[in-house]
Amino acid sequence: MSFYQFLIVLKARKALAFLAFFVTVATTVVISLMLPKAYESTAALVVNYKGVDPVTGNRVPNQLIPGYLATQVDIISSQNVALKVVNNLELYTNPEVVDAFYEETGGQGDIRGWLADALLKKLTVNPSRESSVISIVYESNTPESAAMLANAFAEAYIETNLQLKIDPSKRTSEWFEKRVEEMRLKLMFAQQKLSDYQREKGIVSIDERMDVENARLAQLSQQLVVAQAELFNQKSRQEAILKGGIKNLDTAVLADPVIRDLKVLLSRAEVRLSELKERFSEQHPDYRAARSEVQSLSRKLNSEIRAAKGRIKSDLLIAEQKVTELNDAIVAQKEVLLAINENRNMLDVYMRDVNDAEQILSLATQRLSQMTLEGESRESDISILNPAVVPNEPSKPNVLINVVLSVFLGTILAIVVALLAELFDRRVRTKEDIVLATGLPVLGEIHASKPSTALLANPTPR
Repeated sequence: MSFYQFLIVLKARKALAFLAFFVTVATTVVISLMLPKAYESTAALVVNYKGVDPVTGNRVPNQLIPGYLATQVDIISSQNVALKVVNNLELYTNPEVVDAFYEETGGQGDIRGWLADALLKKLTVNPSRESSVISIVYESNTPESAAMLANAFAEAYIETNLQLKIDPSKRTSEWFEKRVEEMRLKLMFAQQKLSDYQREKGIVSIDERMDVENARLAQLSQQLVVAQAELFNQKSRQEAILKGGIKNLDTAVLADPVIRDLKVLLSRAEVRLSELKERFSEQHPDYRAARSEVQSLSRKLNSEIRAAKGRIKSDLLIAEQKVTELNDAIVAQKEVLLAINENRNMLDVYMRDVNDAEQILSLATQRLSQMTLEGESRESDISILNPAVVPNEPSKPNVLINVVLSVFLGTILAIVVALLAELFDRRVRTKEDIVLATGLPVLGEIHASKPSTALLANPTPR
């Protein structure tokens, strides 16, 4: 069918098409006027997802913002928020609501849950795509209830959001309180072990005692050096006695002034005896007196040398004993220092346990304080940008939009009706129809023309 044929069909079926168009538009208008009016009220909320928490200082990462807003939309549309609206407005006490509940459910179930489901059916939550604004739209049969319920949902959502943030903090705070008490007991136990160990070992100031014992060890070491030098000296004298004999020793080795003086006197007496021997005979009184003197000095010298030899042995033994005693004292002093070091190591262990317990307790106490502040915080990240107001005009039905749509649909329906009527009652209206129906070519076409007014006034008789 060509466009020309299409127009011819519409012209031929214009009455039927106009009737279909008129019926569609009229029906739409009548139904729109008969439908009950519905009012919508909108409350706008701002979700401050970039705000800083006043306690923790945490921010919502940028990559989590879309999911964060979607979560907030789900929270607004949740049963929890709807139940808060029901409880805050006490809708379950309205007699009309109670009658509607019993009429629909027969009194079975919870009226609060039934009301929450009914409220959610008329709630629409629209998050903004390019901002952090969320619109809460509520539809009701009265403008006042639409505004009231939209604002009620906004308040209930803010309350729920705050509760979702506070409740975990409270539970965590309670858990931290128990842990902090346990850590405090551990700290007290560690401190008690440290005090008991100090009392058991008599530790007042281990650093000062360490300094004293180190000084004592240094003093013993110095005394040992002196004693070893003395021992070396005594051994040298003893070796000299063993090698050369005590009579040939230098008086400096013997270190005895009596022996030195006796040696001098003996040398003088021997010289005098030699002189007298040359001058006198052995029976001469002077010679005999000089010889007696030499013999007496020799006996005294031998006696003193034997005594000096005994003293050298005694001094050697004393020097060896002193060195041994000093060595033993140094070994004992080192044992004392080792014991002090061992005590110090154990003391460090106990002190480290105390310090660790103090640090853990301090961190846990800080975390407990933080969670307590979070649990007591009443600041929400949600703010009401525009509260819902009572609408002046109903949102449904929109007669103008319905009429425009009915005109569009009526036009389409009129065309469809005209085409269907032509399909069931096919007629020849153009030469193309003849060609399509018979398959024969058209030889000529006679156009109908209107008779002139003169011919109509004076018709010519045949």
